[in-house]
Amino acid sequence: MANNYRNGTSNRSSLAKTDRPLSVNSNSKPAVKSKSFPASGPRKSSPASLGSAAVAKDYAGVPGRVRVAVRLRTRNAEEMVADADFGDCVELLPELKRLKLRKNNWDAETYEFDEVLTEFASQKRVYQAVAKPVVESVLDGYNGTVMAYGQTGTGKTYTLGPLGEEDPATRGIMVRAMEDILAGVSLDTDSVTVSYLQLYMETIQDLLDPTNDNISIAEDPKTGDVSLPGATLVEIRDQHSFVELLKLGEAHRFAANTKLNTESSRSHAILMVLVKRSVEGRDVAHSGEIGNNSHMVKTLKPPIVRKAKLVVVDLAGSERIDKSGSEGHTLEEAKSINLSLSALGKCINALAEGSAYVPVRDSKLTRLLRDSFGGTARTSLVITIGPSPRHRGETASTILFGQRAMKVENMLKLKEEFDYKSLARRLDIQLDKLIAEHERQQKAFENEIERITIEAQNQISETERNYADALEKERLKYQKDYMESIKKLEERWKINQQKQGSDRIMVRSEDDCSDVASNAKGSMASIVGELTEVKKLLLKETQLRKAAEEEVNNLKIQVAQWIRSEASGNTEIFKLRQMLEDEAHQKKKLEEEIALLQSQLLQISFEADETRRRLDRGESGKIPAGLDSLTQVRQPQLKDAGNGEKASIAKLFEQVGLQKILSLLEAEDADVQIHAVKVVANLAAEESNQEKIVEAGGLTSLLMLLGSSEDETIHRVAAGAIANLAMNETNQELIMTQGGIGLLSTTAANAEDPQTLRMVAGAIANLCGNDKLQLKLRGEGGIKALLGMVRCGHPDVLAQVARGIANFAKCESRASTQGTKTGRSLLIDDGALPWIVQNSNNEASPIRRHIELALCHLAQHEVNAKDMISGGALWELVRISRDCSREDIRTLAHRTLTSSPAFQAEMRRLRIDY
Repeated sequence: MANNYRNGTSNRSSLAKTDRPLSVNSNSKPAVKSKSFPASGPRKSSPASLGSAAVAKDYAGVPGRVRVAVRLRTRNAEEMVADADFGDCVELLPELKRLKLRKNNWDAETYEFDEVLTEFASQKRVYQAVAKPVVESVLDGYNGTVMAYGQTGTGKTYTLGPLGEEDPATRGIMVRAMEDILAGVSLDTDSVTVSYLQLYMETIQDLLDPTNDNISIAEDPKTGDVSLPGATLVEIRDQHSFVELLKLGEAHRFAANTKLNTESSRSHAILMVLVKRSVEGRDVAHSGEIGNNSHMVKTLKPPIVRKAKLVVVDLAGSERIDKSGSEGHTLEEAKSINLSLSALGKCINALAEGSAYVPVRDSKLTRLLRDSFGGTARTSLVITIGPSPRHRGETASTILFGQRAMKVENMLKLKEEFDYKSLARRLDIQLDKLIAEHERQQKAFENEIERITIEAQNQISETERNYADALEKERLKYQKDYMESIKKLEERWKINQQKQGSDRIMVRSEDDCSDVASNAKGSMASIVGELTEVKKLLLKETQLRKAAEEEVNNLKIQVAQWIRSEASGNTEIFKLRQMLEDEAHQKKKLEEEIALLQSQLLQISFEADETRRRLDRGESGKIPAGLDSLTQVRQPQLKDAGNGEKASIAKLFEQVGLQKILSLLEAEDADVQIHAVKVVANLAAEESNQEKIVEAGGLTSLLMLLGSSEDETIHRVAAGAIANLAMNETNQELIMTQGGIGLLSTTAANAEDPQTLRMVAGAIANLCGNDKLQLKLRGEGGIKALLGMVRCGHPDVLAQVARGIANFAKCESRASTQGTKTGRSLLIDDGALPWIVQNSNNEASPIRRHIELALCHLAQHEVNAKDMISGGALWELVRISRDCSREDIRTLAHRTLTSSPAFQAEMRRLRIDY
């Protein structure tokens, strides 16, 4: 039967469309740990006993468990006629969240689900019960999946896809989920993008671009995340554009007419909604000393971005060929659908039974849903069933699928990261503002300097002119006075000459020589008086000249002072220019430091994330020098990654400095502490850096941080760094001296995260390998702390506990051989033997290998033989000597059994042929 494209309508079911209020209690709190469910059969009961149906209550409060709701559709027109004489094969008990599947008129099986939705349940109630908790988790930053599963024609597409254009009450989960998402985000800072795909005949096709009909699946080799890089991404700004997008996709989806459904979906439809939300960070101010001036350098904390993905999956219905009547190409489509659904069922079975192998690669459908079952997403499944007794087998299969899915538990994980691009943009804007402000201030400063220079030059010029004018006036004045004085002296001299001539003539004519002599004396006296007066005038003139010279000297001194003042001004101007150049240099240095800090922040966060991801995969530090190959912590494939990080760590040492990094461990901001302890942990992974870290007080800071901080991430990373430092014997003694074993024991008692417990167990395991610290480690509760961590049950934690016990047993064996220890093993005294025997044949090879080695070391000393025989360890030693994959351990077990009289006697009593 030929395929045709769907027209976008949703008339595939006759489900009722009546709205009624519903109160839903949903727990959207993210899960912080994972538990393993016991493998068991479907949860059902007979009418006589509902004891096994109550098992569902054990799962109701488990965070991260897949929630399953069952929805019953009403009878359609064909069933009304064909099954008129028969009752429904199912009976719903919604108030008890149970349904009964009738075997016959007198016998039925009872099943319990998270929600039981009758044929009268409204679309609104279905959305609130099934999808709303998942949508709320997506808005909080967690991945989410909503999926519909069931027989063809039971209402899966009606539950998920109706647009509600004619009747808003019929809107499906897709439309209602987008309404809540758009209401919960801010389109100014957040973004919502959509992809709409179909899986048809094991090919992924783009419903928004039909030409893109073979999209490949990409998997991140480090995180395992699945993505579709070739799919069309459309940003959604309003509900109307989303509805139009759904119309376009539905028009391209494959459908066919079968006996069971006139519009049977022939492909799995997958709607992916990517939500990116911003969480504003805080501003933190740091003060830094630059040159001789103290400046405040303000560093903005990068905003946090939460990226979550909502996946809505409308699975094609399972069908039996004899009932659907499929043939030709439609038959091939049905085979492909059933194969992909069968692969999904196998994965659900493996996860429900706790199998170590989950066949996720058997189908592209299971690869796409890898995160939805057993991953990090919050998953909600709605199974749709019909009431017809003719399809009781398909209904029972659907119910059992839902029961198995309820046993699957996901480990929810917050998808959160720093928005470094936004921080860089903000820093660029701030830098541009600072540069502009600096240029304005520099321009104003240069203008002020120019104004002061012009004023000083004007004052100097005016002073020089005034001095020259005053000097010229004084010179002219003194010259004029001098000339007048000379002229007066000449006139007086002429008058005196005339008087002397007339007196001589009168003397010659009148009197005799005696009178002439007397007159001559009188004129000489007059001349002497005149000369005295001229001397006085000359003296006065000389004094005035000296006063003028002194005034000139004073003026010269003032001019010299003005010249010195000008030189001082020029020096000040030069200093100001030098300060400007220094400011420009400091600005450039600040810009380089900001860029450097940005790159270092990116590099540190990247390296911390790399380390966290390696830790999540069960990897740890380097191989201790005092342990053999059985005590390895780091996998071999980490060596190349460690070599690649050496250059960046060395660069970090040179540019930032270890003391500055260690000082950040005492910061008040928890985020700063987290980044700092991640950097120290990465540095401690390199043996060449460990001595520097310890000498700089890094070990003391890590121990103080382990005791004072309440942050789980800090505890995990600090314990990992201490574990790396504990590989060195000197560092082990320092850790014990500073009370490290007590802090590690307290952390182990309070922690629930498997990764934190793995790091703490690894640190204690390294300390267990030191012969000198045996008694002190046991006295401070180290062995009991190791045994207490087995409550977690995580294989990686158990492997580290087993490694620590093996190290302790090996040191005890060596001490007993050397004669420094007598008496029974301290491990037996602390009650470790039952756990050792219980896990000696553990499925995980790292756990089994260390436990086998520990048993062999304990059995080497006759004083422990009685307790080991009574505790069942003899049988395990026999098994190890025969079946252990390690030849050295097998040989050690054989030598121990053959050399121990107590073991030999017990084997003869038990008639063990050895």
